[in-house]
Amino acid sequence: MSIFQEKNEELEKYEFQMGLPRGRLALTLDLLTDALVLVGQHGVYCQSARQAGKPAMDIQLISKCLGDAKELVGTVMEEIKKRKYTPTV
Repeated sequence: MSIFQEKNEELEKYEFQMGLPRGRLALTLDLLTDALVLVGQHGVYCQSARQAGKPAMDIQLISKCLGDAKELVGTVMEEIKKRKYTPTV
């Protein structure tokens, strides 16, 4: 099933509130957040043998990549918002 079908209601809500590009990015942020939560839960059970109390290295790397992706998407959303609302001279 396509993401457009699976998350249709959420996507329509975001697109209505923010416009098409920002709405799709907002849903992308939600999906990345869900992935971070799942990775975090997995990290609780998959502990590093070398670093006590920390998730395994692969879990740490996945978590960092997802967090970095969220940050990038967030900055794109802010840039789109600035361009939309910045008056042109």
